[in-house]
Amino acid sequence: MHQTISVERSFNSHSILDDLVEPKSPSRRKHYLIASDFDQTLSFNDTGVELSAMLGLADFEAKVKGLANSHLVQQGGELTYLLLHDPDYRQVRREHLWEAGKRIRLKKNLAPLMELLQQGIDGHRFTFYVVSASPEEVVRSALEGIVPPERIFGTRLNYHPETGEITSVSKLTAGYGKVTVLDKLQEQLGIPWDRIVYLGDGSSDVHVMLHLNRCDGYTIAVSENTHLAPIARRTVLSDNAFSVLIPILEDVIGWTDRSQIRELFEQHGLDVQGWEKSQVDRLAIVATVNETASAPLHAV
Repeated sequence: MHQTISVERSFNSHSILDDLVEPKSPSRRKHYLIASDFDQTLSFNDTGVELSAMLGLADFEAKVKGLANSHLVQQGGELTYLLLHDPDYRQVRREHLWEAGKRIRLKKNLAPLMELLQQGIDGHRFTFYVVSASPEEVVRSALEGIVPPERIFGTRLNYHPETGEITSVSKLTAGYGKVTVLDKLQEQLGIPWDRIVYLGDGSSDVHVMLHLNRCDGYTIAVSENTHLAPIARRTVLSDNAFSVLIPILEDVIGWTDRSQIRELFEQHGLDVQGWEKSQVDRLAIVATVNETASAPLHAV
């Protein structure tokens, strides 16, 4: 039965050591790095929302908004700040983060997408990493069996050896922290910048997308975030993880025939419906306050 897309587990057996090898064969020229955010990019809800619901805390979004308005922490680092400083969140331990990850609802067909990228498409090879501001335990738990843990970079926390309390942060993968991770991956894997793709959904992805655009990489937004959509090369909206393949197939691999794309989806039991491409101009137009202005214009 086909599943409709409106525009899930197996470990990737490809060893990370394979990516560090620099063969001189022509296939090397077709190796791409795909890096992706996690919250609302591969999943539906923010980690903080799921964790707060599990703990019975109802004001997470209000606290995040307050931190964002105060510019006290880097965008994407709000949950980390609360885990360290907010009395309500000081109760969180490693096991809570792992359990929250199990409760997070992932986008449809994420595991089959990972398998397809591992197999390669039309001679192109893809190496997939997750770069997220969420605690690493959450992302690894949520993606267990789908993305190998060594390919997940999240915020790393330090814990008290006796109480298990979160004591500090060893690495915050938010904002410019994502740029640092991507730079290291590019250097380690030896993949040219113009063969790197980044997927994101929110304000914490702005820095890394601007950086990648400047380096001739390719950026995809999966939301209509007002800060992100104008920056990303393409925006694709769907509740199905396979949707991000469309801009990759068209702009990265170079497929121009929609029927070829539909056929690939059908081979994986998916039917593309409601595929609309649009460019939207959003304007706020008001009358000027000018005593010498001429009379208002009327429709004719």
